Amino acid sequence: MRNVIAAITIAVTCALSQGAFADPNIYGKLPGLDSIDLSPQGTRYAFVAEIGGQRRLVIMDAKADKPVFTSVVPPAKIRGLRWASENHMFLEISDTQNMQAMFGATLEIWNVLWINVKDKKAGFVFNDDPSVADAVFGTFGTSQVKGKTYAYFGGIPLRRSTASRAGYDWDPSMDRDLFRVDLDDGDVRSEARSMEDGNHDWIVGPDGKVAATAVFFTKDGTWRLHAGEGKNKPLRELKTPTGEIGLSGLGRTSGTALVVDHTGEEDQLQEVNLTTGEQTLLLEKHGVEGMIFDPVTRLLIGAQIGENPGAVFFDQALDARWRSMQKTFPGLNLRLISWDTGLRTAIVRSDGLRDSGTFWKVDMSTGVTKVLGKAYPAIGPTRVGPTQMVKYKAQDGLDMEGVLTLPANSQTKNLPVVIMPHGGPIGPFDGIGFNWWAQAYADAGYAVFQPNYRGSGGYGASFRDAGYGEWGGKMLSDISDGLKTLVDAGTVDPKRACIVGASYGGYAALAGVTVQQGLYKCAVSVSGISDVSSFYSWIVNNVGRQTAISRFFRTAVGAVGRNQNVMTEISPVTFAKRADAPVLLIHGEDDTVVPIAQSGIMEGALESAGKPVEFIRMKGEDHWLSTEATRIEMLTHALAFVKKHNPV
Repeated sequence: MRNVIAAITIAVTCALSQGAFADPNIYGKLPGLDSIDLSPQGTRYAFVAEIGGQRRLVIMDAKADKPVFTSVVPPAKIRGLRWASENHMFLEISDTQNMQAMFGATLEIWNVLWINVKDKKAGFVFNDDPSVADAVFGTFGTSQVKGKTYAYFGGIPLRRSTASRAGYDWDPSMDRDLFRVDLDDGDVRSEARSMEDGNHDWIVGPDGKVAATAVFFTKDGTWRLHAGEGKNKPLRELKTPTGEIGLSGLGRTSGTALVVDHTGEEDQLQEVNLTTGEQTLLLEKHGVEGMIFDPVTRLLIGAQIGENPGAVFFDQALDARWRSMQKTFPGLNLRLISWDTGLRTAIVRSDGLRDSGTFWKVDMSTGVTKVLGKAYPAIGPTRVGPTQMVKYKAQDGLDMEGVLTLPANSQTKNLPVVIMPHGGPIGPFDGIGFNWWAQAYADAGYAVFQPNYRGSGGYGASFRDAGYGEWGGKMLSDISDGLKTLVDAGTVDPKRACIVGASYGGYAALAGVTVQQGLYKCAVSVSGISDVSSFYSWIVNNVGRQTAISRFFRTAVGAVGRNQNVMTEISPVTFAKRADAPVLLIHGEDDTVVPIAQSGIMEGALESAGKPVEFIRMKGEDHWLSTEATRIEMLTHALAFVKKHNPV
């Protein structure tokens, strides 16, 4: 244990400023401390950290700040951890698997490792139950009933079969059911069945009873909300072809449910009375980014918001406590990560102002803080470039803004620039804070601009909805309008600009040198879409045409009604002969969101047109750059490519 404490202390206090600038081995590393969670009563906290070259799960006694448990984590991608009680927790992981036999596709499959800390037992959910597929399809709550601790997961039941060696086989007509898992021994029990042919969501209260059920019928886009297990008349029913509504949890009081509704002209957070169906709108004046629930009662107590102070609470005392605590971190970006019941103790993450990301444990009554660790301990304060929001107007007058990151201790005029549009594109957005990819380019001497083009989240429903149909239109000009703003301000050199992005950002990078012209000296596309039409065909082949995903995509790209040619008209591969800058394609071979064939198609088109192109295939990587080795590989090639074609 002394060795573990020493290793953690080194990770916490290390703030190196040595090493080569923009070293991919530093910036591409997974966070040194991640996935941290405080137990419901605040007696323990757990995290995943790199210790001695291994990623380990560590459970700490919060009062003594001593480890009570440590273990090497499974060789899978860690997606999060969660406490269910003071003695029970579970670790969420995923892995890319060939599921052709069951689902007709290669999928990112999620599973959960349950851990009984007191008895030192652990196991994978559904692993020992042959009647349920060995994968988790959603987490729906925890409870403590008669001294037992349970967690509730979505699972796909298997039918009995004489053909299968295990006696069970998959029934393709079955949707997920709700199962209760005993976190003492992993015992599985069916809790609620899918009553109709639809995609089900549930809310399970702390008493172990199903409080609410929502069903989405993907074929006709009908969404229904029921009290209890869904056997009664629906409280609400509406049409939402693209599935833009869902359950989020319990409301502020028992007997209510929280519904997040994006179907109207304005986004709404609705608290629904599960007896009467009466709706109450909550937090109308705030841009809600996430919910804050009490970890014991599971009731809604507040929300994460995009503007200062970063979080709001319904209880005035809790709200005042949060605002007062913020004074301890002047000028830093602060995010609430985890909290105990009553918000007596909180874990927060700071970044900005020379901080690459620090986790703190805060006594909310006294304001006393303690550093738990650094997200990027090897990136010290002298290497963190300053960030700021830049406001500008699009060509049609729409108000825009984006994140500008500048090199640390550098000039602020006439800099080479990397334009880095985010993925999505509908909904995600970039904000102030430490971004490992942007900071790597800033450390290499580039200004980095991350534009929140129309369609981005965080700016209200009308701004988000303005992005529909503008994939290859105004979204692209919004991005280049941001570049023009920086050029007009004298911040960047228009002759030294490259565009780099992933997913939709990868599409935008390819479109920036094909659909658009005369803007960039190079383009780097990571997991980007090149042929919109064939990508849509791939979606339909995997999930069907009359599904929310397919309808959403058609709406997003503007392929509605008779306007079916738009997919070809906005595809970078269509204009490969016009490419006016070298292109680097980087793609994970295990990408289940955008198939690697999209980069292969673009490589072939550019080579046929005699255009300079390089293609890096990353073995074992998914869509999200989840593994350290391939993150470093991506960053190594991308940095070298930009430096070659757009030197500082």
